[in-house]
Amino acid sequence: MASKEIIYKNNSYQLSYELVNPHKENTILILHGWGSNKEIMKQAFGKTLTMFKHIYLDLPGFGKSTNETVLRTEDYAQIVKLFLAELEVQPKIIMGHSFGGKVSALLNPPCLVLLSASGILVPKPWKIRMKIALFKLLKPWGIQKLRQLFVSDDAKGMSPAMYETFKNVVNEDFEANFMKVQSRTLLFWGKDDTATPLWTAQKINALIPESLLYPLEGDHFFFLKHGAFITDMIQIQCKEIN
Repeated sequence: MASKEIIYKNNSYQLSYELVNPHKENTILILHGWGSNKEIMKQAFGKTLTMFKHIYLDLPGFGKSTNETVLRTEDYAQIVKLFLAELEVQPKIIMGHSFGGKVSALLNPPCLVLLSASGILVPKPWKIRMKIALFKLLKPWGIQKLRQLFVSDDAKGMSPAMYETFKNVVNEDFEANFMKVQSRTLLFWGKDDTATPLWTAQKINALIPESLLYPLEGDHFFFLKHGAFITDMIQIQCKEIN
């Protein structure tokens, strides 16, 4: 495990990362989702794709990487670009889960692999809409201390900067960004995913010109059980991409 300091907009980010198969020539960058870290991605893919050098990165504010600023997805992408430049690598493949998929889509690799990527706005359930409305009603009365009772599980326990970052990225509509993707794109999705439902995958599939969709059994973390199949498809579909 290693770390690299990145300076972006005069702010310092200490990024934690790990390499697997460090002597291989071609590289795959693997990015985790919101609230997660590089360890879960290594658990799924660390023993696969043996022909590639793997880079597992904790995104700013997650795992062992630092963040004290309010960011948007575009900022995360720019920080990752600076990180890759520091390592002097240009990944042939970038794979991202959920929020990491949004970041990956902005990086324009030759081959893009999206695992239940976020970015298509999903209507909030009635119960969540009521909680939001109640919080807004109570906020003028100084009830911010009760924020932890209202925020989603994805946002609990966050620093103020990461909570504001969460509010930024969770409401981003990424349809226009997906339409700009020119990479050969593989979409792997859990059929029972409720965080990013399968219909959002079908929409992304329609938005990205050169994309293939593979629905698989499982929920938002379906890839933990399908590492071998995902690896096989990457080897087939991305084999001849330079």
